[in-house]
Amino acid sequence: MEKKQFKAESKRLLDIVINSIYTHREIFLRELISNASDAIDKIYYKSLSDSTLTFNKEDYFIKITQDKESKTLTISDTGIGMTKEELEENLGTIAKSGSLKFKEENQIKDGYDIIGQFGVGFYSAFLVADKVTVITKAFGSDKAYRWESEGVEGYSIEDATKDSYGTDIILHLKENTEDENFDEYLNEYRIKSLIKKYSDFIRYPIKLDVTKSKLKEGSESDYEEYKEEETVNSMVPIWRRNKSELTDEDYNNFYMEKRFGFDKPLKHIHISVDGMVSYNSILYIPENLPFNYYTKDYEKGLELYSNGVLIMEKCGDLLPDYFGFVKGIVDSQDLSLNISRELLQHDRQLKRIAKNINNKIKNELENMLKNDRESYDKFYKTFGRQLKFGVYEEFGANKETLQDLIMFYSSKEKKMVTLGEYVERMPEEQKYIYYAVGDSNERIEKLPQTELVKDKGYEILYFTEEIDEFAIKMLMNYKEKEFKSVSSGDLGIEADEKDEAITEENKGLFESMKEALSGKVKAVKVSKRLKNHPVCLSSEGELSIEMEKVLNSMPNNEGVKADKVLEINPNHEVFNSLKETFENDKEKFDLYTNLLYNQALLVEGLSVEDPVEFANNICKLMK
Repeated sequence: MEKKQFKAESKRLLDIVINSIYTHREIFLRELISNASDAIDKIYYKSLSDSTLTFNKEDYFIKITQDKESKTLTISDTGIGMTKEELEENLGTIAKSGSLKFKEENQIKDGYDIIGQFGVGFYSAFLVADKVTVITKAFGSDKAYRWESEGVEGYSIEDATKDSYGTDIILHLKENTEDENFDEYLNEYRIKSLIKKYSDFIRYPIKLDVTKSKLKEGSESDYEEYKEEETVNSMVPIWRRNKSELTDEDYNNFYMEKRFGFDKPLKHIHISVDGMVSYNSILYIPENLPFNYYTKDYEKGLELYSNGVLIMEKCGDLLPDYFGFVKGIVDSQDLSLNISRELLQHDRQLKRIAKNINNKIKNELENMLKNDRESYDKFYKTFGRQLKFGVYEEFGANKETLQDLIMFYSSKEKKMVTLGEYVERMPEEQKYIYYAVGDSNERIEKLPQTELVKDKGYEILYFTEEIDEFAIKMLMNYKEKEFKSVSSGDLGIEADEKDEAITEENKGLFESMKEALSGKVKAVKVSKRLKNHPVCLSSEGELSIEMEKVLNSMPNNEGVKADKVLEINPNHEVFNSLKETFENDKEKFDLYTNLLYNQALLVEGLSVEDPVEFANNICKLMK
């Protein structure tokens, strides 16, 4: 038997295929099953142009056979088979795709899609086998042939016998090593799991002899094992079925089968697109937050299929980070894949799909917000923080997409409201969207800074998460209404002439208080916002007091400081005591000033700078 050599460039390519192209050895089964599916498809296409042929789909299948004794794994198909010339051409020249050539010659555009493109998938067999035997009989031929190779050293072709047309690929598995266990591919559960993982939606039955057990005849307790042939793939993917045929239970079952989560999905989105790029997709909005969602271990992404064959388990490019919680699949025949089909080329088709998916998710959330508020509130409680991160990230590039989806607790409604709902309720004279920042709604309710805004009857949004104020700063405005913190130096509410008079009259007192605080505040002034409380802190500039707290809680913080202003309520009895000590007792005036400043810090949730001094000052006051 003559041994033939691969062409020089093919020999080099085979070495690359075995050692470089594929990152996971298990991919070999996906590739060989895909080739087998293509072989059956070719008979289907022949039947379209030959009236003497009848294609009965039930007659075609792929069979996987494991033989532990001979240590072989066989992938058989009832497809078109190969002639001797086709064996020479397709298996003797690496990267010569018989499937691609068939598709071009027959001008196949519609109907079943040929999977093979590159002509290297067959050689992935050498990832797990040290010898590969192919026995094939072409459709319509009475001759069969055996092709055999041990890799880069070459191959042989000889006559063989085979009862029916089709192809058997026999993998003589490699010996186990310290790092690799090739015997695992003789384990039926391992093979079954690989078929479910990569080839579950191949359109033809993939059959496997599965071990089962039954009671021995005449026994009530003794069992015996036996083998039974089973179809182990689903064949028809749910995303290719008509939406009208599917129920919520069908979608929920698919969610559980794919192990997207142990919860029930809150919503599903079924997409079928035909156009510049065609694809089918089922997306899920989960009910619960994945346990590792905010850790570096969480990997966003959708399962990506090409013609029903799994290409990537997590394609992160299909989802923006702010929708990273979405689960699901995308299946398209229009994607440009690399030679191993394990990675995508970064092309326009992928970007188009990603853009469309992004819009679909946004539209579904908007629809949920409008028509199923209870579900949206549940969703937002779980994933609202991620949407606010999305507003802040990338310098606000996504704020137009997300601004109508974010919500905050309302001082008036006592529940979460959207920015749109807030603006609709604004009185005509109200200039700003007011917000207050704190650790909890209960704590914000007690903030002195909210008194004037509430007294005016204006609604306040409560920011209780660290990201809230950063996101709003990036948003800047909503429907031409700027955001304004209740702790801001200027609330946009006209000053009372009486306050201006008090400021002028007590100018020296405020200057002395500022000096007593030794640069801890930028200014001391009469407060327009306080009604019942004696003192509070406000801020000037872009950096608020709450943002200072957040930034300084981070690792490697640089000790940033907001420009603080100490505001005094001129209508509080404490102010009278201040004026009296300013005129008569400088030491007590300084004591009062420091106590009021520390009181303002505590109300704001900031640490007192010197607790011992603060305690001693209180003792002095009690004497």
